[in-house]
Amino acid sequence: MELGLYEAREVLLSLVTPLEHTTFVPLASALGRTTSKAIVCQKNLPSYNNAALDGFAFSFEGHPEELRIKATIYAGMVLSPVLEKGECYKIMTGAKVPEDADTIVAFEDTLGYDATHVTLPPSVKKGNAFRHKGEEQAFGSVLMEANTTLTPSHIAMLATQGITHVPVVTRPKVAIVSTGDELKEPWEQSGEDEIHNCNSYALVALLQSAGFEADYSGVIPDVLEESKRFIASLRTYDMVISSGGISMGEADFVRAGLEANGFEATFHGINIKPGRPTMVGRMGKTLVISLPGNPMAAFLNAFLLAIPALKKLAGMKSVTPPRLRATNTISFTCKGGRNELVLGWYEAGKFTVTRNNKYGSGMLTPLLESNAVLVSDVTEKQIDAGCEVSCVLLP
Repeated sequence: MELGLYEAREVLLSLVTPLEHTTFVPLASALGRTTSKAIVCQKNLPSYNNAALDGFAFSFEGHPEELRIKATIYAGMVLSPVLEKGECYKIMTGAKVPEDADTIVAFEDTLGYDATHVTLPPSVKKGNAFRHKGEEQAFGSVLMEANTTLTPSHIAMLATQGITHVPVVTRPKVAIVSTGDELKEPWEQSGEDEIHNCNSYALVALLQSAGFEADYSGVIPDVLEESKRFIASLRTYDMVISSGGISMGEADFVRAGLEANGFEATFHGINIKPGRPTMVGRMGKTLVISLPGNPMAAFLNAFLLAIPALKKLAGMKSVTPPRLRATNTISFTCKGGRNELVLGWYEAGKFTVTRNNKYGSGMLTPLLESNAVLVSDVTEKQIDAGCEVSCVLLP
């Protein structure tokens, strides 16, 4: 019995061992990369006691209602303690608070002030608007665990620590290949009985959208001996993603060329539409994912299977796309007995099926008309309007 989509993905992910090699990248290039080890706080955050707002800083203990303004402190200034009883500082946001003050009142919260004096409200609390040294992050605390995928917020934290180069997991080396003598590259002339190679460029772009790089290595020759030599050159890659040449009834030069280079298939065939002839296995250390040749099938299966495998290979913690709950707006049917990848449009918590779920797996236009995909259950034959469904946003 063929695996369903989610079962196939779990089997595929079980074949993946995260890469352990570390490289250092400049902070400006670290977005989207995965940390290879925990990163600890190098400098207290904040690094000194400072004001959270513009106002007046004073010692709370025994303060009178009215204080005389002794000095003004701007951000970047370092002022030694000079307050006497009944005195305060006029202070600006982020400025270092001298050790003789522990409470701050905002300008607008006072009962009034002029150039020399300020009247405090009776409700003020000790420590108000006072940011303590190290209260956000203390020296030596863990800022980011290993296997953290870096977001803009992480980049900001690394920058405030003065970290210029970040230890990250080495990016997986990925080769994209196609099959078929009828294929022409986009810059080549093509006749009516030839087609331009869209799969490889779509797959490279899909990987780029997920933060990965890939080499387009060309078209596997349709001659067995040549295919063996071509595939042998791919053994240096961590992952090879091919499209076409693996459906029942097609020439078996792709699988034969793979097997001549030590490939062992884990599964060949998934109980889904589109994408049933997908094949997965290993060729030595190289993970091989062979996708159907139909463009829509290749794209969707790469998104739902290859991208999660790559994310695990790169050491990421979260590898599968998040599912969004939605209300289905238009009733549509599925064949049933398999997982069906249903294209649609997700907006404001609603899912609207594309073309009433009537299109072919060789088409591209429905992808342009969609921003989400729904995976039907094998038992579902009709999904009614108004029912709750889950979908995944497409890149």
